[in-house]
Amino acid sequence: MENRITVSICGEDYTLMAEESPAYMQKVAALVDARMNGIMSSGRVSRMDAAVLTAANLADELLKQQMSTENLRSQLKGYLDDANKAKSELSECRRELVKLQQKQQKQEKR
Repeated sequence: MENRITVSICGEDYTLMAEESPAYMQKVAALVDARMNGIMSSGRVSRMDAAVLTAANLADELLKQQMSTENLRSQLKGYLDDANKAKSELSECRRELVKLQQKQQKQEKR
């Protein structure tokens, strides 16, 4: 179900439509509004320039987060591979222990 919400960004009203909740869309709009207002308050920057700079800053943050996420995925895969290797080694050690115990039992029966 698509939600529709009207938000204010830099004094302009925009109607957003998305699958996300209205509360989420309001958070998105508030973030954009705050970023644009911050850029515009730092000097004589037009609304269009502030929008482009805000988009560039958010894209930069997104790309850095994606790289960080990919690094974490890679580390996690390494940890899982190590855990699976250790699990296999443990299974092999258990099999060897059972063999040794059986061998010892046979020797004790003699």
